[in-house]
Amino acid sequence: MTTKKTGIDQQLIRDLAGILNDTNLTEIEVELDAFKVRVSRQPAAVHAVAAPQPVYAATAPSQPSAQPIPAAAETSKNAVPSPMVGTAYLAPSPDAKPFVEVGQAVKEGQTLLIIEAMKTMNQIASPRSGTVTAILVEDSQPVEYGMPLVIIE
Repeated sequence: MTTKKTGIDQQLIRDLAGILNDTNLTEIEVELDAFKVRVSRQPAAVHAVAAPQPVYAATAPSQPSAQPIPAAAETSKNAVPSPMVGTAYLAPSPDAKPFVEVGQAVKEGQTLLIIEAMKTMNQIASPRSGTVTAILVEDSQPVEYGMPLVIIE
C-alpha cells in the first residue's frame, strides 16, 4: 500500500468473507504494513485495525447477500490453498529474494513459497500459469490446511 487509508476497505472485507465461504475456513487474517483485517465466522464479526487508530467492527453476513459479489468469487476461485498445516516461507532463506512478488508472471509448476511441516521443507508449486495479484501470507507465518496463500489470475 503506497497511500494511507483512513477508512475501511469494504471490498477487501467482502473478498475475505467470500474466501471464508468458499473454503469453509473459520477465520482469515491479512496484514499489510500497519493495516490488519481479520474476518471470522465466530462470533460472525469483522475486525479491522489500522495502528494507531481504534478497532472497527462490522457484522459479517451469515448467508451470502442477494447481490453477487464478482470480485469475491473471482478471488477465491483464483486462490492457491495451503495443502498442509505448517509455517510459510516466502523465500528459500532469510536473506534471499522471495520466490514470487505481486505483479510477477508465473508458470504452472513454479515454486510460489515453502511450507515447513514436521521439519520438512515443502515447495508449493503454482497450479496454473498467470500473474500473482496478491500474496495473502507473510514470511514465517503459520498456515492451516486450505488457507488461501496466493492469488493467481
